[in-house]
Amino acid sequence: MTGFLDFSGKVALVTGAGQGLGRAYSREFARFGAAVVVADIAADNAESVAQEVRDAGGQAIAVAVDVASEDSVAAMYERVEQEFGRLDILINNAALFSTLKMRPFEDIPTSEWRKVMDVNVTGVMLTTRGALPLMRKNKWGRIVNISSAAWAMGRPHYLHYTTSKAALVGMTRSVARELGPDGITVNCLLPGATHTEVSRETVSPAQMEAFLQMRSIPRLETAEDLCGAVLFFSSEASSFITGQTLTVDGGLSYD
Repeated sequence: MTGFLDFSGKVALVTGAGQGLGRAYSREFARFGAAVVVADIAADNAESVAQEVRDAGGQAIAVAVDVASEDSVAAMYERVEQEFGRLDILINNAALFSTLKMRPFEDIPTSEWRKVMDVNVTGVMLTTRGALPLMRKNKWGRIVNISSAAWAMGRPHYLHYTTSKAALVGMTRSVARELGPDGITVNCLLPGATHTEVSRETVSPAQMEAFLQMRSIPRLETAEDLCGAVLFFSSEASSFITGQTLTVDGGLSYD
């Protein structure tokens, strides 16, 4: 392993890593030498992914975390410090989406709206804030917020989700300005509709086909299509890039 994809000696924490995109990111970081903290609210899923990494010869631990809980996030970072004594990379991937039902915004229960904001927005703030003491120790850090191309499209019937993902763009830009002097970069990835092992009952085959036909690259997007961008933003190669957003959706949208 050479060049900017050598993460030997680095520790990467991925939230929402028990399935889908987070699982793919975790496996890729380990493949290129990082020790990975597989963090997920579902402890069994997190351990399953961590075991996958270890079975492939990588280093990983599983941590159960509710990113919307200050106490849970604090406990996660205590575990990271005990195990590794450092944190270099944070991928803010945890979010509520696949379980949400499509419906007009006036029909979204207020309780559901608040839960989405708690996880998708407040959760990112809490995990980012909690990472700072460990990153500041080495004056180096990479934070990647996983937003969504859905907000740029103004996708209907997911108002709480699209609003939460739009918020991450503003958060990325503001936090990047605050953390630049600490040697910490903060960037944002906007994936398109991505095919993973996670079922999405609210996204019909017809909708997926429509997305495919609108793309400049007319094929399904996979988790692996996003890994290169995540690794780039997490590497030395992006050391002078911060506060930026990158859309990876096969040319469906141009933001």
